[in-house]
Amino acid sequence: MVERYAKEEMKKLWDMNAKYSAWLEVEKALVRGWNKLGLIPDNDCEKICKNAKFDIARIDEIEAVTKHDLIAFTTSVSESLGEESRWFHYGITSSDCIDTAVALQMRDSLKIILQDIKELKEAIKSRAIEHKNTLMVGRSHGIHGEPITFGLVLAIWYDEISRHQKALESTMEVISVGQLSGAMGNLAHTPIELEELVCEDLGLKAAPASNQVIQRDRYARLMSDLALLASSCEKFAVQIRHMQRTEVYEAEEYFSEGQKGSSAMPHKRNPVLSENITGLCRMIRSYALPAMENVALWHERDISHSSVERFILPDSFITSDFMLSRLTNLIKNLVVYPKNMMKNLNLTGGLVFSQRILLELPKKGVKREDAYKIVQRNAMKVWGDLQEGKAVVNEKGESLYLQYLLADSELVGIIGEEAIKECFEFSYYTKNVEAIFKRVFG
Repeated sequence: MVERYAKEEMKKLWDMNAKYSAWLEVEKALVRGWNKLGLIPDNDCEKICKNAKFDIARIDEIEAVTKHDLIAFTTSVSESLGEESRWFHYGITSSDCIDTAVALQMRDSLKIILQDIKELKEAIKSRAIEHKNTLMVGRSHGIHGEPITFGLVLAIWYDEISRHQKALESTMEVISVGQLSGAMGNLAHTPIELEELVCEDLGLKAAPASNQVIQRDRYARLMSDLALLASSCEKFAVQIRHMQRTEVYEAEEYFSEGQKGSSAMPHKRNPVLSENITGLCRMIRSYALPAMENVALWHERDISHSSVERFILPDSFITSDFMLSRLTNLIKNLVVYPKNMMKNLNLTGGLVFSQRILLELPKKGVKREDAYKIVQRNAMKVWGDLQEGKAVVNEKGESLYLQYLLADSELVGIIGEEAIKECFEFSYYTKNVEAIFKRVFG
């Protein structure tokens, strides 16, 4: 299968050209805003918006001297203009431009992530419907519990991803804000109307209050939401890795023709994609902590957040995009083995039906503690047989556990043989699958 890597559009949103293009977009919106308020003449506004451009090599050259990237940028742009350059960057400070521009980058990047999530949900939903009634054993502590379906497992994943989708949609509002409030955020040099005009022009909302920067709790919320999304995706990947274990082998990653799993062992088919996803999710989570530490800046601001964000913003978005694309592809092409699921479900000789027996006894007037003893003493016999490798069913097709229960005169005397046999029907455990699916998928 063809692997879809991180979208080119996502990577382009965070290269140097995108960075300076976003800065220029903000600066042009500022010029248009001043023009609407009557400060910048129409002719100068038109010249700036038409002719202003930057040269990355020239910016690097200037920054080598100034040691200030925004000044290097404005100098480069001014060199592409005439006398009208006096209005470029008028009345604002560096962070007004930078933080508002970063809001544009984050907003556009989050749109891609949300689209990735929609694609992932569609893949999960499709496989969930396909395996709505595919029986398998449910496990707790890694030990067999009771019958479930693989569709129910996937329905849980779908519901979980939906929560992350809603959280990120809400966070989109939180991060889509700009500012042009000046050096200390007091709007002393720019009217509040200008800030609102420019932000509206850019498709942002003006931050109700800011100091020299947009407050970093907004960024921390974004990074935290991406970290939580990654945690769930890792959970799915770990489940797939477990299912591919040789002793389990209920599902496995698609293994393409010509693919090789080991340089030494030609038979190997390893869960490399889900292991890769696990590692990527660890990296995405790691960006949440420095984002939180960036919230506490000195007074109106310091610059300790800047170097951090040059790493965590592009890396978190690009890695999340790549990870989500890989996970979607993995789920779409996951090879599922229903026969092995059923084989594993029967592996413990019917022990998965123990609670069903337990719940029948109180209906006949048996105290719960006494009922538990009856059910457990027979279950422990099965565990002993399993340790010795005894067959899990007899020639009649009766499971070990059913055999012991039918031989327990006290139990048979209370509920009867037919009632005991009825407790071993799989349909009892799947009767509400349809209702659960309606709650999850509508």
